[in-house]
Amino acid sequence: MIDTDGLASIRTSLEADGYAIEVTEQDERVDVVISATPEACADCLVPETVMRSILEQALKVPAATIALTYPESEAHA
Repeated sequence: MIDTDGLASIRTSLEADGYAIEVTEQDERVDVVISATPEACADCLVPETVMRSILEQALKVPAATIALTYPESEAHA
């Protein structure tokens, strides 16, 4: 089970930079989808490896169980 306080903290930070986050749990896997809003700051989103580490600590789940999806424009950066 994910830490909801940690998720709220990440959500607040991402929203401040123009991003949204959706998190769903399925068995042992945690699906995390980060999407950009029209106001998104392209330089504000950390690399996926860094975000995975942040998510691991904040959600209190192993990084290996996190399936992370980044905005399409950031995936090629």
